Amino acid sequence: MSRDLRKYASQTNFRLILGAFILLFVVGLGLIWVIYRRSAALLGFVCLLGAFIPIGLIVLVIFGLDSVLRAFNRDK
Repeated sequence: MSRDLRKYASQTNFRLILGAFILLFVVGLGLIWVIYRRSAALLGFVCLLGAFIPIGLIVLVIFGLDSVLRAFNRDK
């Protein structure tokens, strides 16, 4: 059994983010579906996707900058 704490932390962060998405989409939209019915749940889904577009763009920019900086720092 390895004791790679960085790998463990990375797996834990991934699982926490995945769990949050599952809770948000399955439980959140499921409750909207039960209380307000299908059309409200579909609108909630569209709103969640719309909210994740700016978040996804920010994450892409950060990872892009990280890869560019890693490439520039290899030369030194």
